[in-house]
Amino acid sequence: MKNFNRIMVGIVLVLAAIFIGVNLSLTILFGKESGRTYRVEINRLQNEIAENGIDSIDIKQYNCIKKIAILNSTSEESAFFEGDGSDYTIKNIDGVYYRFDYEILLTEEYKAIYWAVNAAMGIMALAVLMVLNFIRLKLLKPFHMIKDVPYELSKGNLTVGLKENKNRFFGRFVWGLDLLRENLEKQKAKELYLQKEKKTLVLSISHDIKTPLSAINLYAKALSRNLYNSDEKRMEIAESISAKVNEIEGFVSEIIKASSEDFLGLEVNNSEFYLGDLLERINTYYHEKLSLLKIEYDIKPYSNCLIKGDMDRAIEVLQNILENAIKYGDGRNITISVSNEEDCRLITVANSGSTLSENELPHIFESFWRGSNVGNNSGSGLGLYICRQLLKKMDGDIFANCNEDELRVTVVLRMI
Repeated sequence: MKNFNRIMVGIVLVLAAIFIGVNLSLTILFGKESGRTYRVEINRLQNEIAENGIDSIDIKQYNCIKKIAILNSTSEESAFFEGDGSDYTIKNIDGVYYRFDYEILLTEEYKAIYWAVNAAMGIMALAVLMVLNFIRLKLLKPFHMIKDVPYELSKGNLTVGLKENKNRFFGRFVWGLDLLRENLEKQKAKELYLQKEKKTLVLSISHDIKTPLSAINLYAKALSRNLYNSDEKRMEIAESISAKVNEIEGFVSEIIKASSEDFLGLEVNNSEFYLGDLLERINTYYHEKLSLLKIEYDIKPYSNCLIKGDMDRAIEVLQNILENAIKYGDGRNITISVSNEEDCRLITVANSGSTLSENELPHIFESFWRGSNVGNNSGSGLGLYICRQLLKKMDGDIFANCNEDELRVTVVLRMI
């Protein structure tokens, strides 16, 4: 968009240069043509004065000649040669100097050509500017507004919807992109549901296996205490059962460990970015959205600094928190503030209308856990769990606390 604006400025400057150049050329051309007229009239006057004298001259018959002055004495030389500020030429006729004051007059034909050329150039310049402005407003500006959408979709950012657009060039394209976003969001929700079912199944099986294993272990202990008749047999069975129990418990531990690890395969590309860029992106996403929802929204003043981590993932974390604030808050206000603590920046998202109890707060970052305030709102219970996993991979953290009826979720990011 900026490059096109520069091109428009360049075209305007070129048109202005052409306009000035053509007018200068016309002026020079017309000046030469008009110069012939006043020279012809001066020659006529010179001949007539030589033949009949100055008294025979009727200056009104000449269009270009405005005044004739005669040098009579040396006292008049200064005024004679300085003239009256107009163009003049001096002629020596029979030993007497005459000054002919004249002006260049454009003929009606040349005036018509002059204005016709300028009018044509003006119309052409206006047409070019209108076409460029049309391209800017109807093609480039709508495209500029949606150019980042495919990139955001590729990063898994499905929370930012697209405004309806009646533009005949991009309306259907925008509608298709928004439909694609909704489909991807549904697929993501479905995938999370399947992951939840899978994890629930693994945990259930693990729990069911541990119960008989405990009983088998007890039998093994009974055998080891000589509760059966044959000592040799008792010891053999006890050792065998105990070994199997230990082996199966090892498998169960592995299953539980695998189910509690990062089963979403979250990737983080740690580098560095500016805190100001992060919050500017968040403000771009949510300023208009929260305005339409009539939610009071404010980002408190902060000092910019360089942050360690993955900017795209940090955006995803803050978006997740803000979506929860919109979904579970009372819709009155959401505030983002930044504070310092040693080598960290703490970004706190506070929303009014929290109904979570203190004993629920420690669980909000667990996978598939949902609070008592969810109501009819759909969700997977993974949002804040994913946030914690991402922040740990960025050497950060996240925590929450309640202050009266306000929920405050704080993201910890490390400075460079």
